[in-house]
Amino acid sequence: MDGNGRWANTRGLPRIAGHREGVRAVRRVTELCGELDVNILTLYTFSSENWKRPATEVSALMKLLVNSLRKEVKDLMKNNVRFTVIGNIEELEQNVRRELEDAIEKTARNTGLNLNLALSYGSRQEIIRAARYLAEISANGEMSPGDITEELFSKHLYTNAIPDPDLLIRTGGEFRISNFLLWQIAYTEIYVTDTFWPEFGKTELDAAILEYQSRERRFGKISEQLQANNR
Repeated sequence: MDGNGRWANTRGLPRIAGHREGVRAVRRVTELCGELDVNILTLYTFSSENWKRPATEVSALMKLLVNSLRKEVKDLMKNNVRFTVIGNIEELEQNVRRELEDAIEKTARNTGLNLNLALSYGSRQEIIRAARYLAEISANGEMSPGDITEELFSKHLYTNAIPDPDLLIRTGGEFRISNFLLWQIAYTEIYVTDTFWPEFGKTELDAAILEYQSRERRFGKISEQLQANNR
């Protein structure tokens, strides 16, 4: 969800105003994805690198997150949305973790869209975390290094309970992944739009989905093989 700060700067507003508008975009896109029967929407909300930002901005972002969760839980319940989080949430302040855990618990039995926030998340750290764990149990003799497979490794990532994404949308026009789901997006279709996140809505989401639908997902195969399988 890139471009909150730049959206604010172009309007002569403080950066936090862009983040507040970004929250409205989250609500808007979540509702749209629910209407489209999307199963999982993962939003890159706060990266592990974002801790390097000015302390005042980080503090404002955490307050905004807490206030937003308190306001939105009722609507999540009303719309049958399940709320989950990935990332190193132990780095978050206790009051933030408390609000996250409350929202997760209250929506755990919902069966509609899974709204998944990536908070204090960095994919390199996630991969190292999984590698260290498997190295430790291998060193302890609980398994052989030869037992490590892609499937086993995936089970020890933050995303072990959800499938790899089909489509990654990058707002704000930047052509980089920014340490997001590096393992999981091996075969994900990537769509980049110049639209800043606060302005992202139905028109932009529809355009991304139409572009996605026009692509041929081969997963290493050739077109002829896919056509033969579909006959």
